[in-house]
Amino acid sequence: MEWKRSNYCGDLRIEDVDSEVVLMGWCQTRRDHGGVIFVDLRDYTGISQVVFKMEISEVAHLLADTIRGEFVLAVRGKVAHRIEGNVNPKLPTGEIEILVETLEILNQSLTPPYVLDNRDNVDEKLRLTYRFLDLRDSTLQNNLMLRSQAMQIVRNYFTSQRFFEIETPILTKSTPEGARDYLVPSRVNPGLFYALPQSPQLFKQLLMISGYDRYMQLARCFRDEDLRGNRQPEFTQIDLELSFTQPEEIF
Repeated sequence: MEWKRSNYCGDLRIEDVDSEVVLMGWCQTRRDHGGVIFVDLRDYTGISQVVFKMEISEVAHLLADTIRGEFVLAVRGKVAHRIEGNVNPKLPTGEIEILVETLEILNQSLTPPYVLDNRDNVDEKLRLTYRFLDLRDSTLQNNLMLRSQAMQIVRNYFTSQRFFEIETPILTKSTPEGARDYLVPSRVNPGLFYALPQSPQLFKQLLMISGYDRYMQLARCFRDEDLRGNRQPEFTQIDLELSFTQPEEIF
């Protein structure tokens, strides 16, 4: 069967009742209540409760009995009201559930080395060893999504102010800066090295005298220096330069 996702797990609401949907995601939890199997299906948008009943699909119900935590699933079914007493006001999708007609296990999972929703009590080295599991945590996902949204806002603003977003080289020549350079040996020129940029300073000045007038970039920068609260070896900065302006326009 060809699968195409119709909705994200966190997007369904009471208005979607009676709709046929296809969801894909990870098994957060699985519960067997006297032959009715409940699975909390998770993607980055949230959780939907999917329900397997023998009278709806015997094949899907038998397969659901093999589901374990972090299995990757695709389900097809109909959105329904949760029965009275099962509504979960803590979830945006807490008023509905999906009555599953078809199930496919896209990928199985070994038992995770730690409980994923208890990461604060897990040793950091263990979490970094299993970074792909750590990044499934909703807090980290929300942080990365917020970063993505902030970057889009920055781009939209500077575009509206007639800035050009121009990528400058990463492999370049070492120049005097405030920290040590990270060096990359050249394969085609033995004994010579590229330097990773501490900032795009020279490149953006080159753009100004070339007539580009307004430049911006979400620039990756690299500085070989000791770690401090506001210092990282690799970071992103909002980098910009503009010509023919006055302090009043900037501040």
